[in-house]
Parts: sequence; structure tokens; C-alpha cells
Amino acid sequence: MIIVMKRGASQEEVAHVESRIQELGLESHPIVGEERVVIGAIGEDRAKVELQALSSAPGVDKVMPILQPFKLASRELQEADSHIQVRDITIGNDLFLVIAGPCSVESRDQLMTTARAVKKAGAHMLRGGAFKPRTSPYSFQGMEEEGLKLLAEARDETGMAVVTEVMNPRDIELVASYADILQIGARNMSNFSLLKELGAIDKPILLKRGMMSTVKELLMSAEYIIASGNKKVILCERGIRTFEDMTRNTLDLSVVPLLRQLCHLPVIVDPTHATGKPALVPWMSKASVAAGANGIIVEVHPDPEKALSDGDQALRPHEFDALMGDISRYAPLEQKHV
Repeated sequence: MIIVMKRGASQEEVAHVESRIQELGLESHPIVGEERVVIGAIGEDRAKVELQALSSAPGVDKVMPILQPFKLASRELQEADSHIQVRDITIGNDLFLVIAGPCSVESRDQLMTTARAVKKAGAHMLRGGAFKPRTSPYSFQGMEEEGLKLLAEARDETGMAVVTEVMNPRDIELVASYADILQIGARNMSNFSLLKELGAIDKPILLKRGMMSTVKELLMSAEYIIASGNKKVILCERGIRTFEDMTRNTLDLSVVPLLRQLCHLPVIVDPTHATGKPALVPWMSKASVAAGANGIIVEVHPDPEKALSDGDQALRPHEFDALMGDISRYAPLEQKHV
């Protein structure tokens, strides 16, 4: 349920409503707007009747049900876009965020070369996998903590925030001690134990859509994180598995404006994993701008032929530089900048 307070409602009136919500065994989620306070009452439906009675409480304007199952992520509860601060970058405003870097951290030279190149081209954040989920158990699995240390070194030199994946609940504390944003890959989107643990930390979470997941399932996974206490969630469309086999996945750009309509969370696009073809990445990146995305995350490698993972889909530094030129021209058409 949503309790909408009257304009000018006092702090005492807001506190009374929150206290009553908690007495009913529900969680209170106040959102302070410019003109009024809206309070979300989240929990079991059995308290609906008692909550409806709050319409007569001092300072309350109206009480309404939240129709969507993803209550905390829904625009019904929070109309304004969420803005997530990461170091000196704000995600969700008029910046078109560009995250770039290798699929996996392979060596100091490989990572630092890439970091310097993408920074020079205009990227805002550095991506790189220290823990890698691979289809084959015999494939390169990542450098783990040594990779995290290299990412931190690259951040110290370039000033770019670091985005890297966490796969196991036991690794959250370790990864969070190095990374600025923790990524949840497509394979772990429905790992609810992991998602709940991520709700207990104060770091932004980049949540990728599962390869066979619906929009509602993606939003419900985000809800797990938010309901567990962490509101800093960024959604990522990275393509879904369809009958098409000419691309790695099928990039569903229609979900970008749909997600922006349904929820208040930032939405970015991963054209690299979606297409699996470097030649398509610039086109899909420009299309992401037009679709209303808040940014993109792309793979860049200084020598893709020698990459230990996904080298066939990575951009070379000069290709990424050209992509940034394209994006810088397209972004103003959607009232954004890079």
C-alpha cells in the first residue's frame, strides 16, 4: 500500500504513520519529495484493512494499493528517477554512462593498457571480470583476488570507478572491498540467496537480465535486493536467448523504454554480450541512446586474438574510440551527454 501525505504534513504526522505501519508488522519505506512525503507499506496483504484506516490519520491525504508485484522498484511508489552516486559520477541523470574494459582481467599489462585507452577515449567506468562464470569448467575462470587488486590499481591511476562481477555470497565482502559497483551476471539473476545478501551492503548493484528471463522476473530480482535494504540497483539488458543463431543473443531494446516506464531504476544496455559481434556494437550502442537507456557497458581488449575469454566479441581500442565519437554526437539528440 502507498500512504500519500498531505502537502505540509509535519514530521510528527509522518512518524505516526510510520509507527502504525510497523505496529502492523510491515516495513515502512518513506520517500521524501519536493512537495510531499509518500510512504510505502510493504509486507503481507493481511493488513490491508488496517492500512486503509490510516486515511483518517492526521496529515494523510490518501491510501492506495500498489498494483505491481515489484513494489519498491515501481513507479507507483516512486515517480522520480533514482539517481545513484558512484564516486564523482551520477547514474540516472542526463549523463549517458559508458562502462568499458575487458571481459576478464588477464594480466597487469592487459588491464592497464585497456584502462588507459578507454579512459583516453572518454569512458566513465572500467569493467573487468576477476571471477568469471564460464560454460565450460575447463575455461579460464579469472584471477580472483589478484584480479581485484589489479582493478583497484587501474582505478588509482585512471580515476575510473570499477565494475566487476560477484558470483558467490561468500565473496561479497571481498569483492565489495575492491569494487565500486558489484555486477550480477545473467546466470545469477535468479540466485535469490545472493541477491538478499547484496541487499545488506552499501554498494550499487548492476543486475543483468537472465538470458531467458521476462521483464517481470528481472524486476522481481531487483525487488529482492531493494527489499533487503539496498536501493542502489542498476538494471542491464544484455540480450535474451531466442531461436535466432546469427547473433549470440537477441538484444531486446524494447524493454528499455518499458523498464523506464515501469520502474524508477537506471537502465543500461550491454550490446557486446547481446550481439557477440564487434561490428554490431556501435549500431546497437547508438540505438540504445535512442531507446532511452542511461548508458552502455561494452568489452574492449588491446589484443582480442590473445584474449583468454570472449576475445571474438571485444572491440579494439581504436574501435572503441570511434564508438565514443558516435555516442558523443547521438547523446544530445536525447538530451544527454557523455
